[in-house]
Amino acid sequence: MKKLIVLVLLMWGFPALPQTPKTVQNLDKSGVAIQGYDPVAFFTQSRPVKGSAEFQSSYKGATYYFASAEDKSAFDAAPAKYEPQFGGYCAYGVSQGHLAPVKIEAFQIVNGRLLMQYDLDVKAKFNKDQAGNLQKADTSWPGLEGKKSH
Repeated sequence: MKKLIVLVLLMWGFPALPQTPKTVQNLDKSGVAIQGYDPVAFFTQSRPVKGSAEFQSSYKGATYYFASAEDKSAFDAAPAKYEPQFGGYCAYGVSQGHLAPVKIEAFQIVNGRLLMQYDLDVKAKFNKDQAGNLQKADTSWPGLEGKKSH
């Protein structure tokens, strides 16, 4: 009788174990995020600072490089605070429903979130309606997470 109950439960949709959603990320061929720049430095120094493989951490399948042990420690304590939004893809592109590469100098911090942009012109376009575009990106991102970039 137990075997029959187990079989019926399996056939009729016994709750499946939750699966981790696949998140697409803008990584180089080695799996390094944001072109090897230190994600913490965008917040603490307000500029891009190249990281070093000497100080690295992994988070959500991406490898992050840091300029110092202090920045690595800060990231390790709160990675979600420092990781680039939208997998490191262009925030404006995501707001328009597609994935686009980025230029590091076109970064910005909006509401405590690290956003990357395709270039400075696209960053200016995004900022014409920053709140609206960010809301569109937040809405579009779940549908893009499983896609591959161009």
